[in-house]
Amino acid sequence: MIDITHKPTTLREATATALVTVGDPASIAAIRGKKVPKGDVLESARVAALLGVKRTAELIPDCHPMPIEHAEVTFDLSEQEVLITMRVRTIYRTGVEVEAMHGASIAALTIYDMLKPIDKSVAIAGIRLVEKSGGKSDRVDRFDVPVKAAVLVISDSVSSGKKEDKAGVAIVERLKGLGVEVLESGLVPDEPERIAEQVKAWASQGLDLIITTGGTGLSPRDRTPEAIAPILDREVPGIMEAARSYGQERTPWAMMSRGLAGMIGRTLVITLPGSTRGAKETMDALFPFVLHVVKVQEHAFRHGQ
Repeated sequence: MIDITHKPTTLREATATALVTVGDPASIAAIRGKKVPKGDVLESARVAALLGVKRTAELIPDCHPMPIEHAEVTFDLSEQEVLITMRVRTIYRTGVEVEAMHGASIAALTIYDMLKPIDKSVAIAGIRLVEKSGGKSDRVDRFDVPVKAAVLVISDSVSSGKKEDKAGVAIVERLKGLGVEVLESGLVPDEPERIAEQVKAWASQGLDLIITTGGTGLSPRDRTPEAIAPILDREVPGIMEAARSYGQERTPWAMMSRGLAGMIGRTLVITLPGSTRGAKETMDALFPFVLHVVKVQEHAFRHGQ
């Protein structure tokens, strides 16, 4: 199965339909009157649909087992058709499109099986996904002008040449993959004055986003939060709360990260861990969703707020 451990947990929804056609309108009348010899067709199909949704991962090899928080199926009967509509919701890392389609298809097969003794023309006309929501694509803001960013690596060992920078490189690559223009990059040792000076200089250039990596831990030289906090106009605590919550699901040491995020004017500043893994996981937790802050600032700027 595809690795989805890097994905954040979100509300996912999907709706699918299946269409069953009959050759004789009397078959629809028999369904309505509950006079089909095998029993109550719609109730049987409803139960089968729910079981189908829940057991999707057992039958479709690449589907992930997941909690199904809500599932419902409805039936619309016309003269010679039964339209099945399956809706599924969950809070998870991947979508429920296949679950919805599987539930609809099992309901359709159940109706087919129960009607075939009395209608030799019964057929399943089609199964399709109607809509889905909750994935990353639903939460990606579109920008008329690319977001402009800078990345600052904060490390005594990297700045002295004793260690190679990997976290900063990973951050730049991820930003470029999101369509963000990285206009500036820099390297400073763990010295609060130099950190603050560089971040303020970039913010004065009107950049949308500044990301730092390093200095957010508990060693004596980790002073990035102390350098950044005084120069912020407003802190945005929820950003790093989300990052730490995401990280805590992956390593118990995430609780010790002291990263913070906030605004300098209309520039969003985010402080990431110095480890490559920590930086990558924080990027996974926050992006592209956090770019909505840039969209809010862009809207306010256009309207003179």
